[in-house]
Amino acid sequence: MEEQQDVSKNESKEVKESCKKRKSKDTDEEYGANRRGKKRKGSKQMKPGERYVPPPQKRNPGVSFNQEHFAETSYYFEKGLRKVHPYYFDFKTYCKGRWIGKTLLEVFSSEFRAKPLDYYRKAVKEGRIRLNEIPVDDLDITLKNNDFMRNTVHRHEPPVNGQPLHVLVDDGEVVVVDKPASIPVHPCGSYRHNTVIFILGKEKGLCGLHTVHRLDRLTSGILLFARTLEMSRKLDQMVRDRQLEKKYVCRVEGEFPDNEVVCEEPILVVSFKVGLCRVDPKGKPSRTVFQKLSYNGRSSVVRCLPLTGRTHQIRVHLQYLGFPILNDPIYGSSAWGPNRGKGGLVGKNDQQLLEALIEEHRSKESLHLLDIPDEMLSGKSDSDANNDLTAVAEFENTVSEESTSNDRKADLNSTQVMESSCQNEESKTVNDTKVVRDHLCSECKIVRPDPTEKELVMYLHAFCYKGPDFEYSTQMPGWAKEDWVQD
Repeated sequence: MEEQQDVSKNESKEVKESCKKRKSKDTDEEYGANRRGKKRKGSKQMKPGERYVPPPQKRNPGVSFNQEHFAETSYYFEKGLRKVHPYYFDFKTYCKGRWIGKTLLEVFSSEFRAKPLDYYRKAVKEGRIRLNEIPVDDLDITLKNNDFMRNTVHRHEPPVNGQPLHVLVDDGEVVVVDKPASIPVHPCGSYRHNTVIFILGKEKGLCGLHTVHRLDRLTSGILLFARTLEMSRKLDQMVRDRQLEKKYVCRVEGEFPDNEVVCEEPILVVSFKVGLCRVDPKGKPSRTVFQKLSYNGRSSVVRCLPLTGRTHQIRVHLQYLGFPILNDPIYGSSAWGPNRGKGGLVGKNDQQLLEALIEEHRSKESLHLLDIPDEMLSGKSDSDANNDLTAVAEFENTVSEESTSNDRKADLNSTQVMESSCQNEESKTVNDTKVVRDHLCSECKIVRPDPTEKELVMYLHAFCYKGPDFEYSTQMPGWAKEDWVQD
């Protein structure tokens, strides 16, 4: 017991020293003046008992991830999966316009219901919630314009495919990667270190890359990054001029027509947070060309050429044609009705469709395929769950937000290890890395089964990316072979 207490004290000392190094001189001076109660030059005379709020700090939206972020935790590999050791992380945001005049308790209870209020009360006692870098001691504090909130959480990430991330090209101008299925491109939702950007930075030393295009988390294949801002702008112009060509291959249900099929149905985004689209007259113009490559008696391999770049374009158009991708967790779902969205026939409005999709995956215990953490939805109505998803996504994923008359930039790229020590922690060593169990963390109390191989892949692969003077391609995946048969 004494040995554990000594370890805890040493950890606390190391964490505090690390945090001190990370604070900038400007931040120390700004908040130091506040703590000493000194009146800032040009500031208004404060009334007795009035709480001082520092002006918003200027943040560089172009700051990339660096070694400080990569060092937050480490990877380990188990049963073919890439896993991340749990770690402490700071979510940060400026006060939203709708929060002004409300108490922290009201904001947490109305917009951040992923955790019970009792959790936030305990977090306050341990200094995990800060306002303008000062630990909050009362959730009844009223929020003001320019308030800067920092919430320290114990973060767990879902495992992803353990296959290596192959760099096909790195010529000083572009980086071309063959992305395995199940790995998101950028930090989003529950994913941060288990993303292409972080893996490239941590394992390949490739930082400051500019995204040219994206692939869905479950989609595999060619992913292109620009090394320089100049090349990024050049490629962006090629996109606008429609000089770039992307080719995909997928496996769909049933026997696809032999002749070339062109789908030009407009696509509308139903939910940005959950990632859901549908064919709708109010949507954006879209065009995809399909050609069957093979048929094995049950499913077809189809080549896809998207001529526009709408969200989930290939998946939505294939669903509309009546040939959804074989294991698409969204557009192959029965939530779309008896015809599963064929011909655009759904019979539900957007909200009903979203609720039906969530309910279907909840009943199958497969909400993780929608990238929705189970704890956000358990014990709640679907409408409440959707409200929670929206609020949490705003807090965790927003890079910039307009709040009242001023533009606020919440720098989610910057993170900081918790300064205050956590009591009653348990730690163990796995693969030479200390794994901390946090007594406030609900995830630490749950043993989740590992995802199956089928859950980590969708049969959609980007095999070619072509420009006026370049062409990058990958090998076809195993499921695209003519004689492949689903288990």
